[in-house]
Parts: sequence; structure tokens; C-alpha cells
Amino acid sequence: MHTPARIKVLVVDDSNLFREVLSRAFSLDPAITVVATAADPFEARDKILEHHPDVMTCDVEMPRMNGIEFIRRLLPQYAIPVIVVSSVSEAVFDAMSAGAVDFVTKPDMKSPQSLPRFIQELIVKIKIASKSKVLLNEPAASDTKNPIEVRSEKTSLIAIGASTGGTEAIYAILKNLPPTLPGIVIVQHIPPVFSRMFADRLNAQTSLQVKEARTGDYVKPGCVYIAPGDRHLKVKRMGTEYRLECYEGEKVNGHCPSVDVLFDSVAKEAGDSAIGVLLTGMGYDGARGLLVMRRKGARTIGQDEQSSVVYGMPRVAYDIGAVEKQVPLTHIPQLLRSLSSQA
Repeated sequence: MHTPARIKVLVVDDSNLFREVLSRAFSLDPAITVVATAADPFEARDKILEHHPDVMTCDVEMPRMNGIEFIRRLLPQYAIPVIVVSSVSEAVFDAMSAGAVDFVTKPDMKSPQSLPRFIQELIVKIKIASKSKVLLNEPAASDTKNPIEVRSEKTSLIAIGASTGGTEAIYAILKNLPPTLPGIVIVQHIPPVFSRMFADRLNAQTSLQVKEARTGDYVKPGCVYIAPGDRHLKVKRMGTEYRLECYEGEKVNGHCPSVDVLFDSVAKEAGDSAIGVLLTGMGYDGARGLLVMRRKGARTIGQDEQSSVVYGMPRVAYDIGAVEKQVPLTHIPQLLRSLSSQA
């Protein structure tokens, strides 16, 4: 019987203790082997040339060169999936913009349960990263073949779901949308606190009004609502408007917030006046909900394999018939404008 090759990991952190903790923890997983550790980017570069790792974990704050600058310089030469290990700060989004595929927050060493949770989360993300693509340059947009038909009436709501690689994909879409579009509700698998930071960052970098969703918010045109990192998000029709509900709940498909929870509510409340978009991510969250949306008459879009960091969620949606149109990431903004009578 063939035994799958172990995922070769390089651990980069300026703390000797932290490097040792991670190395020992990873060695307990039969799917992972730590091929080397490094205290700074210059040592890491040499270890990459020597060991050719499959995945690199990288601290942000390091001597001689910070992790973000290292990633920015490294990836054009060596396209290694990088998981950033950071304290709670917006630096993680700078790292994602530089080309990192994911991030985890450093554990609170005062909490006995924090370190085991951190290790488990990092192991899961290493396994996902080993199957991901490093996308540095956005492919040039080109005309979509067999363009989707424009609906005659205006869309009232746009729902988007994403996971690994989604923060950059969402930004790539929103920065190319005008504030005249219908309101947009988004579930991105992201930890608490970071969902607010993500919303604030998008608000500053796009022409749309972006905020973390709160129960009682009414969806307004030109506005974007990001699900809190530890709350499910639903929409409820109130006359001609949509009211948001955020609530704690059991994980669905392994996630809270869950894309399926949002899409199910959009299918029920908005029906054929909605558009659903499923972006890059591991697993299958959102696929079934997108199918429900399509069966209710909504227009549905899936990100294609080539432009996805991880072609998991959109692949499952495509395979079950939930995707009306599968397109590269760069085509999605124009498609949304067309479907919303905003071309």
C-alpha cells in the first residue's frame, strides 16, 4: 500500500522556544515532518534552498527583516505556501496581500487551552496550505465566453462566501464595484476580531461602505456587511428591505459563521432577486446553499480553479450543479455589474 509523502514544513520564528514547541507538536502528526527551522528570513532562505519545504510557517515580527517583507521578496522566486503566525493585528492582511495563503494568531500563553488549540489550528491549515496555490499576480481580465444573460429586473441582494484565500479575493471584487450596486452580505471564514479589522480595511480601500454585520442592520445599496468571526449571519425580509441577524450557534460544515447558513436564508428571503457567489476555500461549505439559491431562481457564480488559492468549495458547488457560471476572479465584478443592471 502506498504511503502518502509527509508534508515538509519549515518553521521560521525568532523565538528558539517557539520553534522547538512547534517542531515537537508537528512531529506528532503522521502527515507532517519539520525539515528545518530558522530564526530569521536570511537563515530561512538558506534552509529553503537546502530542504525545499512544501509549506512555511512564518512569524511577522523578526530581526533583520520582518515577515511581510520576507514574503514579498521570497514568493516571486520560490512560490511556497506561507502561513503567517502573528499577534492580533492588521499586519496579517498585509501578509495576505504579499502572498501568504493563510494566518493564525499566536496563543495566549497564560491560557492552558490556548496552545493546544493554536497547534491544532495550525496543523489543519498546514494541510490545507499544502494543497493550495500561491497566486502573486492577478491574471489579466478577458472577455467571458458565453456571457450570462442580464436579468430584466434589478437584483436586490448579493451574497458572497469564501474561505482560504478569500480575503484577497473579496478585496479584488469589491475594489472594482461601484457604490450603486445592491447591498452585499459576506461570510468569510475568519477568526473573531479579525472580521472587524477586515471590514474596516475594506471600508478604507474601496468605494463601498463596509462594516462588520450586527443584528438589526438593514442592508442598504452600496454597503457591504461582513459576518462576525464567531457568529452565523442570516437575512430576513422586512417589506422591501432585508434585516440582518447575527447569532451564536453550532458549527455548520465545521464553521461558524457558515456560508450555507447565509445562502439558505438568502434563498428563502430573496429568491430569484439574489445573486450568490462562492469563492476560493477548502471543503464544501456554501455548495449546498448555493444550489438552494439556484433552485429558487437566483443567479449563481463560482470562482474557477485557475484563480482559486484552494479550489475546494467552488469545485463541490460546480460538481453538484449549483454554479450557473464559473469564471476567473477578474471576471466577477463585471458579471455582478451586468446582473445588477449596472454594466
